[in-house]
Amino acid sequence: MELYGRILGDRNVVSSTQGTSKEESEKLWETMYPSEPYELDLNNDSMQNFAENFLEAKQSSTDYDLISAVKRQTTFFYQVSRPYWNDDTFLEGAVARYKGFLHLIKRNRERHVSCFCVPTYDIDLIWHSHQLHPVSYCNDLVAIMGTILEHNDMDSDRTKGQKLDAGFSETTTQWEETFGSRYWKAGAMYSGSPPSPITVDKYKIDAIHKISAPSNKTNQNVIQLPQKMLVQVMLEIVDVRNLPLGHTGKLLVSFNKKQEDVLFNTKKQLCISSESQGKQVAVFQCESNGELVLELISRPSFNFRGVRPAKVLGKTSINLGDLQDVASKLPKEKWLDLTSTVNWSKPIGIRIGLSLTPPVSAPYELHFVSMYPFKGSYFSFLLPRKFQQTKCWTNVVDEAGNEIIHIQKGNLSNEKTKSSINKEVIGRTASGETHLLAELKGTMWSMMNSDWMLQIKKTSAEDHKRVFELTGTRKVIIFPGRKLEYGTRYYRNEKGNCFMTAVEFSGTHPYGKAVALMDLANGFLEIKEEWLVLPALLSAFVLSNNFPDFSNETEKANGTNA
Repeated sequence: MELYGRILGDRNVVSSTQGTSKEESEKLWETMYPSEPYELDLNNDSMQNFAENFLEAKQSSTDYDLISAVKRQTTFFYQVSRPYWNDDTFLEGAVARYKGFLHLIKRNRERHVSCFCVPTYDIDLIWHSHQLHPVSYCNDLVAIMGTILEHNDMDSDRTKGQKLDAGFSETTTQWEETFGSRYWKAGAMYSGSPPSPITVDKYKIDAIHKISAPSNKTNQNVIQLPQKMLVQVMLEIVDVRNLPLGHTGKLLVSFNKKQEDVLFNTKKQLCISSESQGKQVAVFQCESNGELVLELISRPSFNFRGVRPAKVLGKTSINLGDLQDVASKLPKEKWLDLTSTVNWSKPIGIRIGLSLTPPVSAPYELHFVSMYPFKGSYFSFLLPRKFQQTKCWTNVVDEAGNEIIHIQKGNLSNEKTKSSINKEVIGRTASGETHLLAELKGTMWSMMNSDWMLQIKKTSAEDHKRVFELTGTRKVIIFPGRKLEYGTRYYRNEKGNCFMTAVEFSGTHPYGKAVALMDLANGFLEIKEEWLVLPALLSAFVLSNNFPDFSNETEKANGTNA
C-alpha cells in the first residue's frame, strides 16, 4: 500500500524456476528498461554499486528497512533449508499446525489474553508462504480474526528470559493445553546460527557450465555402498501412571535402538516432564527403521550403602517405520503400557510425545585403514610435516568396519621406472578385480578414465593460497579447513588445519553447498552425495599422500612455491 497505493496480488506471478515465465519476464523487462540488465552480477563492482543505489532509492520511499529485512531472512532460510522441508507429508503437517497457530492467536484475542505468540519454523514457513499471496492473505486473515495479522520478525534475541524466549515458552504452554499435543516438533526447531558464507568471487572460480555425462560406466560401479536413511527424532516423556503404591525414588526413562544402528549406538536417559517440573526433550538422529526400546527406571533418591540399586519397572518398544507417516506430519502422543517381570495390579504406563522428520539420505562415512597414519601432504598449510610412505595397500572401510575397496599408489603394470612411480592410484575390489582409478597427467589428476579431473587453483584470498578444483559431472572446489555447515560442528581429535571441505557450485547453489568433509590427519571422510563417493575418496587419498610430481608441476604452472 505504501509503495504502490494498493495490495499487489500474485496473479501472473509464478516461480522463476519455470523457464517460460523467466523468458517472458526478461523480454518484458528489456522492453521497459532497455538500459538496465535483467540479471545482476554482484561480483561485478559496477553492478554491485547499481544494486546498492537501487535499494537506497527504494528505501527513501518507505519507512521499512528492506536491507535489514533481507539480512534477517538469511537465518530463516538456513533453518528451513534441510532436504525434508520439501517433503509433502512434512508440509501438510506444517499447514495443519499453522491453522492451529492462527486459532491460538484468535482465541487469545477473544479472551483478551496478551501473549507474544512465537511460531516453530514449520509454522513460520507456511506463514511466509501465505503472505506470498497478499490478496488471499488479507482476505483470509480478515475472515478468520477480523484484521490482518502482521508478521513481526524484528526480535532475534534468543537469550533466556527475553521477549522471544518468554513468548515461545508461553506459546508452548498454551498450545499443549489447548490441543493436548506437543508444540515442539522434530526438524522444526531452531538449529543454530547460519554458517559463515564462502566469498565466491575471491577464489576466481570459473563460470559454472553444463558438463556432459561421464562416458565411462565401468568405474562408476567399482564401489557400491548401501544407502542408509536417517530421521531426526524428538522424544518427550510427558507423564507416568499406575506406579506401585508406596513408590519412592527418582524416575528416568532410558532409550536405545534394539537393532544395530551406526548413527545412534548408545543408550540415553530422559527425565519425565511431569516429575521434573520442566520440559525434558531428547533430540537425536538414527536410522529410519528398527525399534526404539524404552525402559522405566526407578533410582533411589539417596544412593548410600545398603540401598537397593536402580530398578527397571517395565519396558516397551516403538517401531519407527510404523510411525513415520503420522509422526512426520504431526507429533504423535499416546500412552504406552509397559511389560514387566513383576505382576503389578495395573500395568504401568508412560505417555510419550514423539515426532520424526521424513527420512533423508544419511551421509557416507569412510575411513582409511593403513599401516601408516596419514601424517603427510604436499603443503605446510595442510599438514605440519611430510613423510615417506612405503608402497602398501590402504583399506577403505565404512562406518560399520565393512571393507569397501583397497587402494594403492604406484603403477598398475608394475614397471619399476622412475617416471611411472607415484603417478597412479590403483584400486582392488573385494572380488579381486584391479582398476586404474586415477593417474597424473601433466598438472592434474585424471580420475575414473577422465570422468573427473583434480587440479590446484591459485587464489587471491589472503587466508588461503590454494584450493583444489574437482571437475566432472559437477563443479566442486575443495577448500582447506571446515567451511559452511561443517564449520559449525565439533569434531573429536581435531589437529590443526587438517580438514578440507568439498563445496559444490551450481545454478541451484551459486554460493556453494558443502558436500563432503575430509579429515586428512585421521583418514576420515563424510560424503553427502552418492555421485561424489569415489571422486572424493580418490581426492582425499591423493591429498593425504606425498605425490611430488603433482605438487611440483602445479607449483610451476601457478608460479608458486609450496
